Amino acid sequence: MTIQADKETIIVEAFINGQNVKSLSQLAKENPTNPTEIVGYFPVTTKEQAVEAIEAAAGAFKTWKHTSIDERIIMMRRAIEKIRAAENEIVHLLSREHGKPLYDAHGEIYVSLMWMEFACNEAKSALQEEIKEHENGKTILSHDPIGVVAAISPWNYPIALSTIKIAPALLAGNTILLKPSPFAPLAAAKVAEIIASEFPAGVINIVHGDADVGVELTSNPLVTKIAFTGGTATAKHIIKAAAETIKDMTLELGGNDAAIFLESFDVHDERAMRRIVISNFLTAGQICMIAKRIYVHRSIYDDFVEKYIEAANRWIRIGDPFDSNTTVGPVNNLKQKNYVQGLVEDAQKRGAKVIHLGQILDQKLFEQGYYLQPTLVLGCDYHDPIVVEEQFGPTVPILPFDDEEQVINLHNESIYGLTSSVWGKEEDAISVARQLEAGTTMINTAAVQGLDVRFPFGGFKQSGIGREYGVEGIRTYTESHVINVPKTLDLPYIPE
Repeated sequence: MTIQADKETIIVEAFINGQNVKSLSQLAKENPTNPTEIVGYFPVTTKEQAVEAIEAAAGAFKTWKHTSIDERIIMMRRAIEKIRAAENEIVHLLSREHGKPLYDAHGEIYVSLMWMEFACNEAKSALQEEIKEHENGKTILSHDPIGVVAAISPWNYPIALSTIKIAPALLAGNTILLKPSPFAPLAAAKVAEIIASEFPAGVINIVHGDADVGVELTSNPLVTKIAFTGGTATAKHIIKAAAETIKDMTLELGGNDAAIFLESFDVHDERAMRRIVISNFLTAGQICMIAKRIYVHRSIYDDFVEKYIEAANRWIRIGDPFDSNTTVGPVNNLKQKNYVQGLVEDAQKRGAKVIHLGQILDQKLFEQGYYLQPTLVLGCDYHDPIVVEEQFGPTVPILPFDDEEQVINLHNESIYGLTSSVWGKEEDAISVARQLEAGTTMINTAAVQGLDVRFPFGGFKQSGIGREYGVEGIRTYTESHVINVPKTLDLPYIPE
């Protein structure tokens, strides 16, 4: 990666076998705050270059898999320190290409480094070979690297959702190909190249491009595992492409995460109201685990809505991501803006009431960028599109419920089951949480405020396959290998 002398236009190239590789064509990445401004350019990697990158990773794997876990941890720790040293530069680039405010971009680096540190701290014990002596002899259980990993990351948290794959894959002894999203390719590529600078050539490769590259990564027989974060529809294509060679897969997909407010919830708890507002509108609502639909017990519904609007109007300030007063930036891309806007307009046509939230700090900027003013939607039917679909933007419906059985059924009838949250007295909330179909349920908080990288993260149903984070998120990049050494080689029930 190079940065031009004016430090404004970023040029990204493919990174294959330790070298930057030029492509015949490039695409421009605009600034969602001001779409006429080009933040940088990234390549259209060809299918042939993708094959070259896969072959480089496969070649490097032959020697990399034999390095010790101690060597891998040392290299990863050096990479962590390099990322930390470059944090301000990375954050500014991320804010420009993505649209998230500076505090939010710093938060993404914080979560990324926290996970990478955890992976370094836990990798040795997680991957430790186990030897058990028993009455039948001896059994050795090892956690062997899988091989070449194709990592495909999304645009909403491009750095965090790249490092969540890179760190455990490399620590486990695999090699990797990263394909960042074309909607946020620059900062993720920069971080991946920083990590790659501490590892042997071919261990980390970075490609960009369109569907041809994605198909190659997910179907090439030299790729043995796919790690994908993104939409459920795209995942279905990946599964089909990978079927021919039966690849191992970790898929973290869509969610329609519900926040359930029980009768015992205190609507006058201002800090709790602030937490739910943040869990709806952080990163302009573009987080897989954000609270996307709110169910409130009918007995507190009116008071809840009143206090929610007050809390939202205090916290939400829509403006320039580089303005320290801004809490909500633009939506990342025009396609997503139009999709979210369409859901809100559809709800209005169905009779819902739409309430605009927060303060627009700069009207001219708001009108020129991919901005949407956050909205609260009231009076929806339980099965309206804005309720049952993943909005992935700055809008949220609030609906009343009458009893726990009803709200549990409303939660569980979704095709998704990524995260959920239950708010109220702890005992009551945990009782409801145990009955929800979700990979993670948070009590009296939601979204990244309740994320703990020490524990596995993933979803039920169409929210994904497998888990990331935690020790499970390290071992998912390995195969269990059992070596049996029996005491007696002859089986007693087989005749001479």
